[in-house]
Amino acid sequence: MDEKKITETEEVLNEVATNAEETPIAGNASAEAESETPADVSVQVEESAEPAAEAETPAEAEAATPAEAEAEAPTEEAAEPKPQPKTKEEVVERLREIAHDGLQVTRPELEHLKQIYYHLHAAETAAARDKFVAEGGAPEEFMPEPDPLEEKFKAEMELIKELRAKEAASAEEQKQANLKRKLEIIELVKAFGESPETADKNFDTLKKLQAEWREIKLVPAENATELWKNYQLYIERFYDQLHLNHEARMYDFRKNLEKKLELCEKAERLTDVEDPITAFRQLQVLHQEYRETGPVERDKREEVWTRFKEASTAVNKRHQAHFEGLKAQEEENLQRKTALCERMETIDLDVLKTFSDWDKKTKEVLATQAEWKTIGFTPRKMNAKIFERFRAACDRFFQRKAEFFKASRETFATNLEAKNKLVEEAEALKESTDWNSTANKLIALQRRWKETGPVPHKVSEAVWKRFSAACNYFFEKKEEATGDQRREEEENLAQKKGVIAELEQLLAEGKDKAQETVQQAVHELQEKWNAIGHVPYRKKDKVYKKYREVLDRLYEELHISARRRNVENFRRALTEKVGSELARERQRLQTLFEAKKDEVQTYETNLSFFSSKSATGNSLVEEVQKKIARLKGDLEEIGEKLRAARQKEREEAAAEEAGEE
Repeated sequence: MDEKKITETEEVLNEVATNAEETPIAGNASAEAESETPADVSVQVEESAEPAAEAETPAEAEAATPAEAEAEAPTEEAAEPKPQPKTKEEVVERLREIAHDGLQVTRPELEHLKQIYYHLHAAETAAARDKFVAEGGAPEEFMPEPDPLEEKFKAEMELIKELRAKEAASAEEQKQANLKRKLEIIELVKAFGESPETADKNFDTLKKLQAEWREIKLVPAENATELWKNYQLYIERFYDQLHLNHEARMYDFRKNLEKKLELCEKAERLTDVEDPITAFRQLQVLHQEYRETGPVERDKREEVWTRFKEASTAVNKRHQAHFEGLKAQEEENLQRKTALCERMETIDLDVLKTFSDWDKKTKEVLATQAEWKTIGFTPRKMNAKIFERFRAACDRFFQRKAEFFKASRETFATNLEAKNKLVEEAEALKESTDWNSTANKLIALQRRWKETGPVPHKVSEAVWKRFSAACNYFFEKKEEATGDQRREEEENLAQKKGVIAELEQLLAEGKDKAQETVQQAVHELQEKWNAIGHVPYRKKDKVYKKYREVLDRLYEELHISARRRNVENFRRALTEKVGSELARERQRLQTLFEAKKDEVQTYETNLSFFSSKSATGNSLVEEVQKKIARLKGDLEEIGEKLRAARQKEREEAAAEEAGEE
């Protein structure tokens, strides 16, 4: 065989081997390229005339696991990633480039850009809140400003989604066209392999068809396996019909065997790779090389294929176990996030009535949101739903909080208006010299100030300073004008404290003295107290309370009864009454005495009607008996006063007789 024929033979062998053994990986490579998430599958490879190995794991895993970003990350052959955006504007610009410049983009990159944007947005909001608080604002009053870039951000994201959807539809149309053409190629190869004559005759045409087959890339995943089986079947039939040099064929078989054994060793070493996803991706590269390597001798094919398949199965099982673990974690994450949603939804907003209530509950809500961020992804079909549920519960809380603070601001405005009026009234009075009247008015204004509710924190100190300054100005001027009066009142206070001290000394020594002496001393100290003038207004109640306490203890501890005090007071008052006034007083006492006496007799008569055997009767008897005792005491007091009045009349009559003589 000449050199040209040998070269052509080697090319044919390579082409035949490549096309005869190529089978889809993970449900067709095109399916994986189009998927937005890693296909949780095993690798399925076949070789000409070798037993087809069915996938040992599901052909397609459920999408949207947290491994999306890992699965869609660029392979070793991908371009170097762009620098990460540092600002929201850079994020929006990157999205604009993707949307308008036709750049390639993966779902993880889009998700990453989205996370960067909202992280920066949250940081800006936190900084604005800190600035607001630093400038004197209350944390609960902070309201973030609308983000002017957010609408543009969302618009670019939506445009990218639409473009990707269009690209997917276009890719599907191209797959159908590719499928149609490959079916046509299979029919041509089938016809060329009908006989040795037709095979030899169409040798050059077959080479062109093989080149065209390699150029045609993606086909629908559901047709890929059957398509490759038919293609390899008719390529092998065509190959068997060729009358080629046996020595060249055996040389090619040896080179292919060496290459496939090397691929088996590489696949076996993948079990030592720590990351199952990295190992899985590297396995895809090895399978591509295996498919592109030509056939080996028929008696070696099954042995080599079995070795490569076993190594692939070990890698696939690790890959599947990895994603099953992720799925279990996602289900656990879903349960935890559902519990947080329920926690937010059960908050009773109707019981939050004060700023303190809202502040305390806001801290709990923020803690719940922080806990949410620590939980990973949930299953793809639930990820958006559970987030929307949590977001709705949070929005409900913060909407009600905003309504509360809005109503509070309206109340604050009303209170501020009222306090400003009080300030104006106080400032209008501060120059007055009508000291007592104006002081009372300002005290009334201060009382109204306390009754007026709170005002916004940022103005509360300023309005209070104005009000207190006006009040202080007046009272300082009043103090200057009435300084002498103050000193006199302080001197009076010292004198009254001296009276109290004398009463306390009398209390300590009075038990050793005659009762009449003690009573006379108490009477003199009382008259001394009454003769002392005013004391400072703010201290008068306190000093008078102390005075009454000492007097009460004197009367109690020295056995001077209240009736006795009344009689003594009456005797002192009687000294000022003379003539007809004294007679009227005696007549009044006589009438009162008779009335009390009749009342005692009435109760004593009624007492005889109560049954002493009845529990109710016993209770009533005790009550009536107490009443009679009190009346008799009053009767005795009136009797003493009446005797004192008669004695005074006799003394006056005796004095008149002595004057006449």
